[in-house]
Amino acid sequence: MAVSSSHMRFTFECRSDPDFSSPPPACDNLRRRNLRPAAGSAAVFHGLSSSLILRFPPNFQRQLSTKARRNCSNIGVAQIVAASWSNNNANSPAAGAPPPAAASSVDAAPVPLPVDIAADEDVVVPAGAAENGAVQLKHSSYSSFLKSDASKTIHAAERLGRGIVTDAITTPVVNTSAYFFEKTSDLIDFKENRHVSYEYGRYGNPTTVVLEEKISALEGAESTVIMASGMCASIVMMMALIPAGGHLVTTTDCYRKTRIFIEAVLPKMGITATVIDPADYGGLESALEQNNVSLFFTESPTNPFLRCVDIKLVSELCRRKGTVFCVDGTFATPLNQKGLALGADLVLHSLTKYMGGHHDVLGGCISGSVKLVSQVRTLHHILGGTLNPNAAYLFIRGMKTLHLRVQQQNSTGMRMAEILEAHPKVKRVYYPGLPSHPEHELAKRQMTGFGGVVSFEIDGDLETTIKFIDSLKIPYIAASFGGCESIVDQPAILSYWDLPQSERAKYKIHDNLVRFSFGVEDFEDLKADVLQALEAI
Repeated sequence: MAVSSSHMRFTFECRSDPDFSSPPPACDNLRRRNLRPAAGSAAVFHGLSSSLILRFPPNFQRQLSTKARRNCSNIGVAQIVAASWSNNNANSPAAGAPPPAAASSVDAAPVPLPVDIAADEDVVVPAGAAENGAVQLKHSSYSSFLKSDASKTIHAAERLGRGIVTDAITTPVVNTSAYFFEKTSDLIDFKENRHVSYEYGRYGNPTTVVLEEKISALEGAESTVIMASGMCASIVMMMALIPAGGHLVTTTDCYRKTRIFIEAVLPKMGITATVIDPADYGGLESALEQNNVSLFFTESPTNPFLRCVDIKLVSELCRRKGTVFCVDGTFATPLNQKGLALGADLVLHSLTKYMGGHHDVLGGCISGSVKLVSQVRTLHHILGGTLNPNAAYLFIRGMKTLHLRVQQQNSTGMRMAEILEAHPKVKRVYYPGLPSHPEHELAKRQMTGFGGVVSFEIDGDLETTIKFIDSLKIPYIAASFGGCESIVDQPAILSYWDLPQSERAKYKIHDNLVRFSFGVEDFEDLKADVLQALEAI
């Protein structure tokens, strides 16, 4: 999570204003929400006997308690705090004294910042507040009562710590490309790290920060950075962590565009690579011994054969040599596999797949320690590849059903893999949940579910496989996976058609290979559809 101070001090400037006939409704909200004075303080919230409107100093609203911001209007907070201090403050503006300039709507404009998720933040007016106008924020963690990933997908970074002023249940979309400073001294304070703020849309956005913190909560990560696509995240991560002339280790089975970048682009920077089988730990040890390896990057499960890497073992091997280990957990999701808890330094996801879950938005992320993620984030801010806040909103929305969708897809994937493996017209099935899978025992140790993607080979040639796919009625013939709708593709055509058959065979991409991503449709409907398509060949 982002680190923030638990002790903040604010000064206020007030002006006289006509009396209000009754306290604002926000008073009741604050009483219900435990906006309270500290022990020994003379400040007590009550009706407005002397009505003052608080003139917000720059950035007050973004730093006020999350709970107060969530449940009170800007003016409501100002009226209550100002009235309380005024009634107990001997230093209130003297009668007849010229009032300060009136507050403007700009002063109260909320520009939220990344904040720690907190379950029970209270605004505490400490002793002496009447003299110095200080507010102290008291933070506590939500983790004591949000134990389940299912609950975190819904509430993490939102109900319990959203840095956006709103009573809305859903997180608002903050559509802005830049953020203003009230005066030049505020900008200088920001540049010299005395003041926290946003600056430019490429460097951060309140809606995107909610998504980053939600993913961090699921992964158990200190920090997460979001980018415009999974491929963007992979490229920026490699460029940030591998120096010119450095060395990378990766695995044979992987997303083809990742392989192309490693083979065709990285050599232009003098970066070399060793490619090993996902289970070749001896090969990994040799590569680590013979080269100054900066990064070991692998998927687990891999694409499209769903091979699994022993994350705990690999992390130990890499740690001995000071090599960063990043695992792409897109096929697993944070619900089925906790890469960081198993020992990986970084976990990468194509959010486009299971996390978004609705085939309507592109995105990628990297989670891990603040130290490593900051290195990636710094280069990301230079290169761009920023996720639009509207896309961040779609991911936040999609993730609220992640646990429900993954549960259904785990179940369907397992049951369909068993049916396919037993069918006479299916030559071979690749699925970590099956005992026939080469890393089945490993998958059982480090995964809690095996996902909704099943790869298999039809007992036939290219044309027979095309006939099977074209006979299906429910799934779409398309790229991607992990969404609500089932998707099927023939990798030899969809991803490798530009290569001759002999070249495709080097990667074991045979003409009869099928990758089937099961959605959340009814299992019996999917089963019937697959069986009738097999009967058609």
